[in-house]
Amino acid sequence: MVLAGAWLLAAAGGALAWAAPDKWASAAGVAAAYAGFCAAIVLRHRWRRAGTGSEAGAQADEDVTLVAYASQTGFGEQLATQTATALRQAGLPARMLSFADLDAALLTRCRQALFIVSTTGEGDAPDSAAGFTRKLSRAAQSGSLRSLRYGLLALGDSSYARFCAYGRGLSEWLQRHHAQPLFDPVEVDNGDPGALRHWQNHLSALAGGAEIADWDAPRYGRWRLRQRVLLNAGSAGAPAFHLTLVPAGDEAPAWQAGDIAEVGARHADDEVRDWLSELGHDGAATVRCDGMDMTLAEALSTRLRLPRSATAALRELDAQGLIDALPPLPHREYSIASLPADGGIELLVRQARRPDGSLGLASGWLTAHAPLDGDIALRIRGNRAFRPPDDDRPLILIGNGTGMAGLRALLKARAARGHGRNWLLFGERSAAHDAFFAGELGAWRQRGLLARADLVWSRDGGRLRYVQDAVRAAADELRTWVGEGASIYVCGSLQGMATGVHAALVEVLGEEAVLALTEEGRYRRDVY
Repeated sequence: MVLAGAWLLAAAGGALAWAAPDKWASAAGVAAAYAGFCAAIVLRHRWRRAGTGSEAGAQADEDVTLVAYASQTGFGEQLATQTATALRQAGLPARMLSFADLDAALLTRCRQALFIVSTTGEGDAPDSAAGFTRKLSRAAQSGSLRSLRYGLLALGDSSYARFCAYGRGLSEWLQRHHAQPLFDPVEVDNGDPGALRHWQNHLSALAGGAEIADWDAPRYGRWRLRQRVLLNAGSAGAPAFHLTLVPAGDEAPAWQAGDIAEVGARHADDEVRDWLSELGHDGAATVRCDGMDMTLAEALSTRLRLPRSATAALRELDAQGLIDALPPLPHREYSIASLPADGGIELLVRQARRPDGSLGLASGWLTAHAPLDGDIALRIRGNRAFRPPDDDRPLILIGNGTGMAGLRALLKARAARGHGRNWLLFGERSAAHDAFFAGELGAWRQRGLLARADLVWSRDGGRLRYVQDAVRAAADELRTWVGEGASIYVCGSLQGMATGVHAALVEVLGEEAVLALTEEGRYRRDVY
């Protein structure tokens, strides 16, 4: 089963071939298949270093990410294959197993697992998972899943009343037996490409920001970078920029608080020139890329760069064959910090650095390389799971760093509705340099739209303190707010903050209460 409009990933014996499905019969498709096979020679060596299915199985189970699937029609198994392949390409050993082959001993030893599960009919488990709970009951005894961190991709069909019921039930079962969620479950309605891109973004985060190629062809809109402002000059942390983007056309797309901007990054001009020199190609040559005619240099700026050891194979291709062979660059996700009434999409982006010191792909493009008023490829992904409540219930907002972007949009939406029972707990390094949007927060407090703000600065002297410490310090008030119907929204870094805040909430509220909040939709996270 292949998603409509998606790029086809054909993996056999470690070989990788990319080609648009409607081009296989064309000359361009033949060139793409040949080029993909050549590139696979290189990628095969990378996979061997990272660990194939059999090699990963030879490693200690706690050092391998388990990719377990429960599939009825084969779609879940396909996604599990793509997930395991993406992790291995990024250098993470992964072991793929059907639920039918899982046993209690393996799950007990496992430290990190990704579950990809389908729901059949009215909330039923796939046949391969029918005995899952019974088989693994021994693994859940005495809290033996406490060391397991997991992510879950739930496949379903919203035309059924019990949408993704099996995936939701599995997540509940895992948490009841003390497994820790890495992020909120990703629910996929009828193969929704946006949800699958979100899953890929989580995979990239788990792999330390690795460039994992998109599984569907990019369909971005054209936006312009209107403003770029450094917000934390003098900070001990990496530079963070407030960006404003406006649509290039007349139509203004709509979005809501909680939604995500998916940005299609580009390589810097000097990197493209270096690449062209390696390949021995003229950057001015005309090629067809993503349905448009452009120069080879422009096209390469949007393509995934293979290791230098692949150069010899790629040099055998002409300009068009080269572009047909290379997958598009992966998107990056950013929480939108604004509402349509603000006139544009605003982002809060911190620069990331690669091990060699160079700027990261997307953060480098947005904060340093893209020219002001230049084109930015962007598409909006609705994120219903992180939109604010419709009513005026109390709202507790917790986050750190650039997670302020998502929290700011929620506060803007609440302020626009006149809902003032909002409590912000936010952590950063220094009050003097890292107080993002301090003026707005102060104005909301004065207007009665931000009832409380606990701001934690980890580098301002004294004992190191983080936002999870602020959660523990405010335990009594937090229990009171939750008792009065408050929802809790968390936005920011997956590593450190999200896990620390989750642990603090469990300490303050208790495991059963946190699980109940999750089931009621009152505990939501947008973490990366």
